[in-house]
Amino acid sequence: MTAVLAIDAGGTSTRALLVDAGGRCRGFGRGASGNPISSGAEVAAASMASSALAALAAAGAAPADVDLVLLAAAGAGSGAHRDELGRRLAESGLPARPVFASDLLAMFCSGTHLLHGYGLVSGTGAAAIRVDDGRQEAVADGLGWLLGDDGSGFWIGQRVARAALADLDGRGPGTALTTAVRTRLDVPAGLPAREATQALAGYVYTARPVRLADLAVLAFDAAGDPVADAIVTGAARALAATLRAVSSPEVTGPVVMGGGVLARNPALRDAVLATYAGEGDAPQPLVVHDGAVGAAVLALREAGVTVDEAVFGTLVRTVAAQREYPAGH
Repeated sequence: MTAVLAIDAGGTSTRALLVDAGGRCRGFGRGASGNPISSGAEVAAASMASSALAALAAAGAAPADVDLVLLAAAGAGSGAHRDELGRRLAESGLPARPVFASDLLAMFCSGTHLLHGYGLVSGTGAAAIRVDDGRQEAVADGLGWLLGDDGSGFWIGQRVARAALADLDGRGPGTALTTAVRTRLDVPAGLPAREATQALAGYVYTARPVRLADLAVLAFDAAGDPVADAIVTGAARALAATLRAVSSPEVTGPVVMGGGVLARNPALRDAVLATYAGEGDAPQPLVVHDGAVGAAVLALREAGVTVDEAVFGTLVRTVAAQREYPAGH
């Protein structure tokens, strides 16, 4: 085997890694959103192709050096998306029939080389999985902003916006979130309440719904405000319920937690696990930033490589050396 190319396509950015059989990341590339559901198959395919070519360029490699391409992306398993993604990658000189994998499984595999355990993701969306013998055996939520994603960035951001609007028109209690939302959305402080309400609502209705996830950070920044704290507590309960939905007494193992909301907020992680455990001991989470390392793990396994502790350690270290956040996944 020469090398595998692993692509982790997220809603915000796409990451591509060229990895050899020993787990050494030889090249890393980044592109724009690669989620075919939220961005469309054509945009996602272009992002994947550009990030893949960037990884090859960083490694000084050619498409002919790639033995296998694996794509980990939400919705990548649908026929229409597969055709477009495969076609665009083939145009780049890469193998025409890439292997497709679950983005949730890739997130789990970014945290551990073990074959059993659980993954919980909260970023723009939210979902949980149970992993058994290296396979994704059960999934809860991940249904998108309209039908689910409980405890996600969208879920939190929507409640932040609703709380601010309720404060402005008198339907709800006063909250520091109101000033924070007005500042974030550039609504002048001196604007009368009704005009401010209309301006905030107008922003929400003219932007893509998932953009409400941008407001989630305000709930954490306003810690100590009763309304903000209630929103965060509600998110923790929702995420704990999602994790509990995939739990089985027959499967033990680590809990890998990822996505921007969970990765950046340790207090939320602690609250989720404490709620999940009830009166028992809360498990210690393995925290990951994205599914890039895991996509490489899945690609290596697909190519017949056993990803043991040593290979996994090499992969984590060499990926960390080529990207902006420090080692430790």
